[in-house]
Amino acid sequence: MNVRIYKPSKSAMQSGRGKTQKWHLEYETETARAPEPLMGWVSSGDTLNQVVLKFDAQEDAIAYAEKRGWSYTVTEPHTKKVKPRNYADNFVFDDSVLSSK
Repeated sequence: MNVRIYKPSKSAMQSGRGKTQKWHLEYETETARAPEPLMGWVSSGDTLNQVVLKFDAQEDAIAYAEKRGWSYTVTEPHTKKVKPRNYADNFVFDDSVLSSK
């Protein structure tokens, strides 16, 4: 069984970093998804695609997968570089802007 271990990124609708601190373990889909003929909803033959396990640390998720003999893929999270700024920095006079004209 193949699983994917990742740390979710925040959605475009979030301003904070809530629900992005835990590591997720998801099962890879074994069967292809196909639309149902009656309603047109996308369905799959396996029900494990609905299961998401959450762990506090990446090592815990890896240990869980190795204990059960599953092959896993780890996706490292992208880190955001935050430049600390003060409110007063918005009003700092910059001579280089005037000298370039």
